[in-house]
Amino acid sequence: VLDQSTAAQDAAQSVAIRETLDLARHCEALGYHRYWVSEHHNSDSIVGTAPEVLMAAIAATTSRIRVGSAGVMLPHYSALKVAEQFRVLEAIAPGRIDLGVGRAPGSDRLTAYALNPYANAADEFPQQVHDLQAWVSGEPLDEGHAFAAIKAHPTGPTSPEIWILGSSDYGAQLAAHFGLPYAFAYFFSEGRGVEEALTLYRRNYRPSARHPHPQATICV
Repeated sequence: VLDQSTAAQDAAQSVAIRETLDLARHCEALGYHRYWVSEHHNSDSIVGTAPEVLMAAIAATTSRIRVGSAGVMLPHYSALKVAEQFRVLEAIAPGRIDLGVGRAPGSDRLTAYALNPYANAADEFPQQVHDLQAWVSGEPLDEGHAFAAIKAHPTGPTSPEIWILGSSDYGAQLAAHFGLPYAFAYFFSEGRGVEEALTLYRRNYRPSARHPHPQATICV
């Protein structure tokens, strides 16, 4: 399930957040495997602005279902801070946390600027994913990396599962390059481009230790 925490007309926006928590518990009772929440900003209708906070509440009040972000818009943030947030989530619900990351702003241009004034932040996305992988998994960064001495805490025996989210060939090729699962935003384009993206992903997939085979899903 992908829940965008949509606000209803004539109801307080805060109700939508509580409805997300209720729906997550209901979906677990129905037997669903994953529950993902979105990140949008400056929207009067989609009010889930902080997926990591929502995920903590969902993880603390469920027992089986995987809980994830769809996604964290990584260019707005420090990769280290995101890794730390999701290491905390992993400590709350070991083996149940998905970290879906995207490059899109999830907002209008002015709001994206307010979140991160660095205009070229999206260009750093591949490097951010590289660093995030290391910090989330507890693996060392490359020798000579400026942040090689830094670890993301808390550590533990399990780690969040990173997914690359996208609606174009770019995300598919990036996920294939890093050996990560890939989720295509089918609902963005009513499915246009999905076959091409998944074919590119599977054809170019570079196996990783955690994911020896490509793993793809579509969000409908």
